[in-house]
Amino acid sequence: MPPTALLVLLLLAPASLAQREPQMAPGRNAIVHLFEWKWNDIADECENFLAPKGYGAVQVSPVTENVIVYQNGQRPWYERYQPISYGLNTRSGTEEEFRRMVRRCNNVGVRTYVDIVLNHMTGDHDSAVGTGGATAETHNKDYPAVPYHMSHFHPTCSLDNYQDPNQVRNCEVVGLKDLDQSQQEVRDRQVELLDRLVTMGVAGFRVDAAKHMWPEDLKAIFGRVRNLNEAHGFAPNSRAFVYQEVIDLGNEPVSYKEYLDSGRVLDFRYSAEIGRVFGGNDQLRWLVNWGPAWNFPDGMESVVFVDNHDNQRGHGAGGSNILTYKNSKKYKMAVGFMLAHPHSLKRVMSSFAFDDKDQGPPAKSNGELVSPTVNADDSCGAGWICEHRWRQIYNMVGFGNVVAMTPLTNWWDNGSNQIAFCRGTKGFVAFNNDGYDLDQSLQTCLPAGTYCDVISGNLKGGRCLGKAVQVQADGTARIVIRSSEEDGLLAIHVDAKLPSAAPGA
Repeated sequence: MPPTALLVLLLLAPASLAQREPQMAPGRNAIVHLFEWKWNDIADECENFLAPKGYGAVQVSPVTENVIVYQNGQRPWYERYQPISYGLNTRSGTEEEFRRMVRRCNNVGVRTYVDIVLNHMTGDHDSAVGTGGATAETHNKDYPAVPYHMSHFHPTCSLDNYQDPNQVRNCEVVGLKDLDQSQQEVRDRQVELLDRLVTMGVAGFRVDAAKHMWPEDLKAIFGRVRNLNEAHGFAPNSRAFVYQEVIDLGNEPVSYKEYLDSGRVLDFRYSAEIGRVFGGNDQLRWLVNWGPAWNFPDGMESVVFVDNHDNQRGHGAGGSNILTYKNSKKYKMAVGFMLAHPHSLKRVMSSFAFDDKDQGPPAKSNGELVSPTVNADDSCGAGWICEHRWRQIYNMVGFGNVVAMTPLTNWWDNGSNQIAFCRGTKGFVAFNNDGYDLDQSLQTCLPAGTYCDVISGNLKGGRCLGKAVQVQADGTARIVIRSSEEDGLLAIHVDAKLPSAAPGA
């Protein structure tokens, strides 16, 4: 469909459909979550890495001022999810630094999605002080810096029955003070916050704890948010992209379907299932019908991921099935499959190293965040994992951009844990999760020539730094993935093809 026709359809569509549009620059199709990064570092990363490697958007940590929490002398990551005001000063930087970051990222075609916390304020703290200096009497639900007072919250009750939708939406999640979004004053203040961010050039929102708010309240709030800022390169009448945290594994009365009037939802079932399969608890051959046949939301209704900041720490959903950077070979295969497969919009996790589930990001003794360092191979140091900088992952982001809008064809499997498929005539991938070698002549659907496997190395200076794959005139090639190799996948595409030799050369 021509871009102009798509734009017309979106302008005529209901708000919910317009708010499912990611608003990425043409040719880009993946989100990266730079969890707990500083704003200045994100701006540099947009210019120096994300844009050149084809990432379409960055999800940033909550931007609102949060209460400072100390646990065993350290500041845990979860303090970012306890707002004390709607000011924009956090450990990641000042409001002005955030504003400059959004501008710099937009200038290179990388959109900013904010992780927004609307459901609640803080938990109970005897002396609540925020990262911007705001104070609150949390026991009395008094947040003068917003301002919110006792009357703006639901009556105190603990959430101990997820089979009761009223408790899920009206009671306190782990003691966090639960706002009543049905009130006009609460809605007005939250719309004002969202409007401020959109004016700065923000393109969308990941809605934290959406499951714990009433769908009709979220629809009313996001329906009032102003259109995206045309001064940042957005088309007239564009709507902010909305994707919501609704954990729905199918065993509770609260359904993700209730939230589709506001935008997309994050698909936690996808995360649990892809981890279960690539973790070795099911066979890869069953992925042949991956997508809605697995009871996932439709691709235009969801954002998918292998892990996120919660479930990689054992929170949320998926339990021991969740794959993380700690099991790197299987993790890279799962992320590679996600990025190679046409189902849904993808989000890549970028972590910091942790041994304890509450451990905060790398920081100095005074709490100031430490910036990631970059090694010669583009990986990170200083306590940051930076999965988005792993060659196997950023090159699969590029693969996804090359094969966008092409169908999955020519599925092959060995009846067990070796699979391969084409994406139209633009790309081919293979996976080996068996304990023995994959060595097969397979149909790649690509024109004849020599291609660089973008998993084992880059194409640089007219040669492959990793494996080279020779595709024959009939589209077949010998595909080899040894069980002993560092990576269990191989990927080739038309933009990783070596130039043909000149006649007579």
